[in-house]
Amino acid sequence: MEFDQIISNARQQGDLTRLMEHIPYARLIGMVMALDEAGSPVFHLPFQKKNIGNIALPALHGGVIGGFLENSAIVHLMWTRESTQMPKTIDFCVDYLRSARAVDTHARCEVTRQGRRIAHVTATCWQHDPAAPVAVARVHFLLT
Repeated sequence: MEFDQIISNARQQGDLTRLMEHIPYARLIGMVMALDEAGSPVFHLPFQKKNIGNIALPALHGGVIGGFLENSAIVHLMWTRESTQMPKTIDFCVDYLRSARAVDTHARCEVTRQGRRIAHVTATCWQHDPAAPVAVARVHFLLT
């Protein structure tokens, strides 16, 4: 089954778990997606020992956080645009604000600006309190 068909089926059936299982890196790190009460996507990264980067603290690996934020932004943009076309990343920038400890991590995205060909998405990642983010990403996408 092609990815455009998978996302269409997920949207129709509300089966978001199946959608995330078809994104290789999202599946590798254990990423899941749910919809909040307003129907907006919220992304979750349940703690897994394999995602630890600094065993002394312990803290999540920065690459895991970056990949989590980028995948969140991509899926959020596809979901909110009701598109089956995968946007292409033009630019990706992450600000790591504090150490991401060995607990569940969450992300929420916002399409800051969208034109016909380019979209800008901000993704915010937190652990215990959304007001205390561990990282924020800004992503520019080429829309196809």
